[in-house]
Order: sequence, then structure tokens, then C-alpha cells
Amino acid sequence: MTQTLIIDGELTDLNTYINAERRNRFIAAKIKKEETYKVKSLSRTLKQIFSPVEVEIHWYSKNIRKDPDNICYAKKYVMDGLVEAGVLANDGQKQIIGFRDKFFVDKLNPRVEVILREKPL
Repeated sequence: MTQTLIIDGELTDLNTYINAERRNRFIAAKIKKEETYKVKSLSRTLKQIFSPVEVEIHWYSKNIRKDPDNICYAKKYVMDGLVEAGVLANDGQKQIIGFRDKFFVDKLNPRVEVILREKPL
């Protein structure tokens, strides 16, 4: 079974998070909490997954200014949100068999598309 989650807008990138952490660790903690909650809230429409999954994430940014490794850092928020929503039991190696990231530019509709593909045992 395949399920897709669409998150409108861009998630906080690594450089922004690091700068917040350097200013005040509580600001950084707030960013993580808010981004994780955003994913958790949107994930409630997904069905619970019991099999291991392959996660493919399509990152649609407003422009090409951010490096891909800074953008895909946000998968931490995505995975934590899926676990908190109960879609995944955990985000360890027993549940996640791999990631695939793809990067695109969409000035008018930046978003994150998370595709979860179950891989039965």
C-alpha cells in the first residue's frame, strides 16, 4: 500500500535551525516542536502502517537558493510527526528501510510530498 502526505509550504531548513540554536536553544526547540506538530496534524488522515516502509520525499522549494542537504534535514520533523500521529510505530531501522529525496522548484506552490511505500516482510 502507498500513502501520500502533502505539507503546504517549506519546512525549516538546517541553516535556519542552527542559527536559532546559536541564538537561543529554546527558540530552536520551539521550531522543532512546531514543525513536528504541523506534520503530526496533517498525518492524522493517514492509516497506521505496520510493515516496514520506504520513504520518498519530494521537496518543492520557492527557488534554488538552498542546498538540498539543508532542505532535507526537515525529514526529522516529518518522521517525528508521523510517529507522534501514530502512522508509524517508530522511525528506527525496523520500520524505515530507506529514504529517497527529490528536489524541485515551484515558486507558486512550495510544498513537501511524503510518499510512504509499504514493503511487506
